[in-house]
Amino acid sequence: MFHRNPLGPIDRRDALRQLGAGFGTLGLAGVLAQTNLLSETLQADASTNSNSQLAPKAPHFAPKAKHVIQLFMPGGPSQVDTFDYKPQIAKHAGERPESVDRKSLRNTKMGLMPSPYLFKQYGQCGKYVSEIFPHVAEMVDDICFIHSMHTDTPEHASAMMMMNAGHLQPTRPSMGSWLIYGLGTENQDLPGFISMSPRAQPRNKLANWSNAFLPGAYTGTYVNIHEMKPEHIMQDLKNNWLPKLDQRHQADLLTRLNQMDLQRQQHDQQLEASIQTMEMAFRMQFAVPDAFDTSQESKATLEMYGDSEYAKGCLLARRLIERGVRTVQLSHSIDGYDIAWDTGHGNIVDGHRTLAVACDQGIAALIKDLKQRGLFEETLVVWGGEFGRAPTSEGQLGRDHDHYGFTTWMAGGGVKGGISYGSTDEFGLTAVEDRVHVHDLHATVLHLMGLDHERLTYRYSGRDYRLTDVHGKVVHDIIA
Repeated sequence: MFHRNPLGPIDRRDALRQLGAGFGTLGLAGVLAQTNLLSETLQADASTNSNSQLAPKAPHFAPKAKHVIQLFMPGGPSQVDTFDYKPQIAKHAGERPESVDRKSLRNTKMGLMPSPYLFKQYGQCGKYVSEIFPHVAEMVDDICFIHSMHTDTPEHASAMMMMNAGHLQPTRPSMGSWLIYGLGTENQDLPGFISMSPRAQPRNKLANWSNAFLPGAYTGTYVNIHEMKPEHIMQDLKNNWLPKLDQRHQADLLTRLNQMDLQRQQHDQQLEASIQTMEMAFRMQFAVPDAFDTSQESKATLEMYGDSEYAKGCLLARRLIERGVRTVQLSHSIDGYDIAWDTGHGNIVDGHRTLAVACDQGIAALIKDLKQRGLFEETLVVWGGEFGRAPTSEGQLGRDHDHYGFTTWMAGGGVKGGISYGSTDEFGLTAVEDRVHVHDLHATVLHLMGLDHERLTYRYSGRDYRLTDVHGKVVHDIIA
């Protein structure tokens, strides 16, 4: 075999050691098989180890949606300064009502603090929205606001695990991993679950998109979208040493060696996961540059989304689900801060306004774009953080954490638009009507995707696990 590696030839033993017995080249074998460049024997061998774990799977019942875009706001956006209008706070400013005093808040001496932002009504539904979200406000007739969310802890890391994986500890599979485990993905050249953020990964990092004990094929792929050039978004996509023809010759040999090893081992989950991962890595050489190249978009589309990094992430999210990616998580970060919305501690006025400006236009454009392209009804968009913020003050201008009641909203994908479901008390502190726990939210997302959250289980360490643990009820009243 003619070798053009400028580092010089190496012997067979070193080749097998450096290439991990050549498992990664199964990806090349699969691609070449699709283009009829391999012999019939090799095609048959490659097909037995193709992306079978990621192949599309039938749902439990007819789904409302095919894709999920999670717009994650780590740090805890304040519900009473964004989408949960509470005029009673201003009437009782500085007071400490009994309903507030009963709750265990860290700043127990602080009274109610009115929102520094103006609210006004939008849309046919007459929804009150804060002035810091003027673009999203224009889309309220397409949005279902859930004002009665609550979770188990006011601590960031644990609450983020609850929101993303249904458990307080980083030991369980993420929601995105459960979705591709249950449904597979429509595009075998891209990962089924992609997590993105500009600059900083959200707190807990890998755990937010981890497969945990699910097979490795179901893990999420992280992308830093600070640098928007496709070659910078994902590193090492190209083989700089071998042209395609030489890669084919290498694949012919190494695929046979791999098949011999697989037959001898019969079943090895880690080995199979490695094969799946390396095959996907090879395929991504060709799919990623196209998917992440936003220069293909029209000037009007680019202007609709705007110039912020988060807005560009929203555009990428649309491009990815348009290409068959099952789940996209887009986390908000700013200046490298992994829990951006936690700036609400010190200064709600400047912090929340800055963050909202960075994401408002892009989020609204995403909804508009999905509608224009006929993707809105099959794409479920979910917005929210791990918890909210208290209506009382922290210092002069801040607010502390509030896990008793906060707001999440959903759009598209089979949910009713123009409605507000559930409510907090008159001051926005505690969910009191039609309460929705994070487990209920997860059960509802799975239901909209055609999955029964009680049937979607995985046997591990002697018991059956599921995203919703032993909890969760589908919120049928918000489903169209």
